[in-house]
Amino acid sequence: MSTVVLPGSFDPFTLGHLDLTRRAAALGHHVIIAVSHNPSKQGTLDLETRKAAITTTLEQEDLSGAVEVRTLPRGLLVDFCREVGATAVIRGLRSQLDLAYEEPMARMNHHLADVDTVFLLTDSAWSHISSSLVREVHGLGGDVSDMLPGPSLDALRAAAAVS
Repeated sequence: MSTVVLPGSFDPFTLGHLDLTRRAAALGHHVIIAVSHNPSKQGTLDLETRKAAITTTLEQEDLSGAVEVRTLPRGLLVDFCREVGATAVIRGLRSQLDLAYEEPMARMNHHLADVDTVFLLTDSAWSHISSSLVREVHGLGGDVSDMLPGPSLDALRAAAAVS
């Protein structure tokens, strides 16, 4: 069984992320979800809250044996991949725009550390969902309950109640 890394900010972890995780694990991989801070995004949930929500979701989905959750340290993703013995990075593609954004990073990761990127097309049921859009809709009072696993929805609601 090979180890792969599914990196992202996961702020919050959506049903699209969960689907991608399930599919990567179904390919026979040990999946490490690497939760990171993205300085170019306005965050809502802190890293530990995101990590806890994802861990709880995986336990509820009976995926905790095939998938683990870690915080991605600052630095290069390929260094983390080397540290955990990952052979590839998993990325979901919702559209051609995602590919245009992801392709240069995939090529750089391969150049720096011979780490391949495996692209999985997002299921059409989730292709309109992004964490940023979920945060925006939720912040404006919209219902996002059909876009998030329960623990992520609870974390998002708790964060909104505090602010």
